[in-house]
Amino acid sequence: MKLGIIGGSGLYALPGIESQGQRQVMTAWGAPSAPLTLGRLHGLDLVFLPRHGANHHLPPHQVNYRANIAALADAGVQAIVATAAVGGIEYAAGTGTIVIPDQLIDYTYGREHTYSDGTQAHPLHVDFTEPYSPSLRAALLAAADDAGIAVRRRGVYAATQGPRLETAAEIDRLERDGCTIVGMTGMPEAGLARELGLDYANISLVVNAAAGRATGEITMAEIEAALAEGMGRVRTIIAALCARLV
Repeated sequence: MKLGIIGGSGLYALPGIESQGQRQVMTAWGAPSAPLTLGRLHGLDLVFLPRHGANHHLPPHQVNYRANIAALADAGVQAIVATAAVGGIEYAAGTGTIVIPDQLIDYTYGREHTYSDGTQAHPLHVDFTEPYSPSLRAALLAAADDAGIAVRRRGVYAATQGPRLETAAEIDRLERDGCTIVGMTGMPEAGLARELGLDYANISLVVNAAAGRATGEITMAEIEAALAEGMGRVRTIIAALCARLV
């Protein structure tokens, strides 16, 4: 198997990867966020792509998701694990919690969200009942167990537009909808991977309590501290996953 890793906020490289160099690519939908990094980790072939670019210059609504997923598919990956920094909606999903979501709700708008752009003979309708690959999710959960890292084993990811954070009333609405965590990049990524027949799973690190769930203003200092503390555990789970999949 060849695994694709999409690095979200705080994950711009994979320490320990046996690098085989970078490849600048172009797809039918434009250029991906950054050159692809090719390599191996624990004997597993990997392709790494930072979602927001190498210097985090792309806001969530301007990421070329179609190019990113197409570039990984063209590179021969069969599965994608995407990381994300998210806000915790439920009190049980506090800062520092790692969540492996099993469902999502898409609140984004105006994004190029499908490869069915009118140039095909027929639009592609894919089943999306389970937006995350059950087998890849199970492998991620087993990898977390292997690494001795506690994770929340289910959750509903709310994908919002960004780049601003949400209002307290919006978070109240997301909670009523059944959402556990909130982020800005979970869609259309998952849907595009399904259209191309790729397994896809998400591993989210809660870096702040969502609006109205904690006292005071949400600050970037708080978020960056949570990223610095928690992203090492995310990387450890990915390494354990590679050891399982090889």
